[in-house]
This record gives sequence, structure tokens and C-alpha cells, in this order.
Amino acid sequence: MKTLIVVSHPSMEASVINKRWVQELKKYPEKYTVHELYKMYPDGNIDVEKEQKWIESHDQLILQFPIYWFNCPPLLKKWLDDVFAYGWAYGSNGGDKLKNRKVGLAVSAGIKKEDYSEQGRYRYTLAQLLTPFEITFLYCHADYRSFFAFYGTEDAPGENMPDAENETPERQLEKSARDYLDFVDNL
Repeated sequence: MKTLIVVSHPSMEASVINKRWVQELKKYPEKYTVHELYKMYPDGNIDVEKEQKWIESHDQLILQFPIYWFNCPPLLKKWLDDVFAYGWAYGSNGGDKLKNRKVGLAVSAGIKKEDYSEQGRYRYTLAQLLTPFEITFLYCHADYRSFFAFYGTEDAPGENMPDAENETPERQLEKSARDYLDFVDNL
């Protein structure tokens, strides 16, 4: 059972978490296909048929991205709009290519977990912010399996290097990568 990981990060070179996750996934090419949208389509012109075939040739699908203005990066939104087309992802004439396919999300939040709460700074949970993805997959009759999240420690915009009380950032990254692989393997 092979999993397609669609990675959408507009500045992967500057990433800490997503870059680490990709490095870890690439150690297991027999299990995971890492598909980086910004590398594949720097001009934003998506080859829809090719993308649909990528999905069809894999058993599971993960969308990996940083939370970007409380949503996904723009290229991933375009990818969803273009690839999940009528007649392929939903509707008549074969619109069932996502039916029963296990899918999930892997997101880096950058912001503290407690800030993603009804009492927190941003008033909504991460699950609430990701609801449009869940509904999209449910609409297409996919088997949505939830999300994996890495929360950061942002105190001010742009300040999101992971840190924890008794853990070095490197150990926290290692743990996050292991936990992410466990999430994908148990999708």
C-alpha cells in the first residue's frame, strides 16, 4: 500500500518542519511518493490529468502544508479546484475516483496549540479551520482520516521556531517526524 504525499509549501527552503517531514518521508520511497507542488509547478500551471493519474496510482493520499493565513497555500487550493473535477472526483460519468480512498492532512501550524481554541487568541480550533478539507473529502466519498498537526511557539508573527521546555528543537523535530510517519502508516 503506497501513499501519495502532496506537499505544498511556497518556500520549502526556509521551512523547518515541512522540510524535515519531507526528508524523513524520502527515506522510504517504497512506501511514500513525495510530490512537491511548488517544485513541479512553479508557474502554477497544473497538469490535471497527470495529477489525477498520480492519485489513482496510489492507495492513500495525504495533503501536507503549512497553515497559511489560516488556510492552505494558494497553489494547493488551485490544485484542489483543478484536480478534484466534476466527472473525476464527484458527479456522474465516473466521478468516483476518490471514493473510499483513505485521505488525511499533515499541517504545520506555527502557532501555539492553546491559541487554536475557542478561548485562545484566534478563537477557533485547528479542526474547525480544517473543516473545508474534511467536507471536500466527504463530498467526494473519500475516507477522511483526520489530520496530523505540528504546533509551533509563535509569540509574534513570524516567530515560529519550534522549542519546548526540556527538549531541543532538533529532538522535537525528530519526534515530530516519527509521529508523522506513524500517522501516515496508520491512516
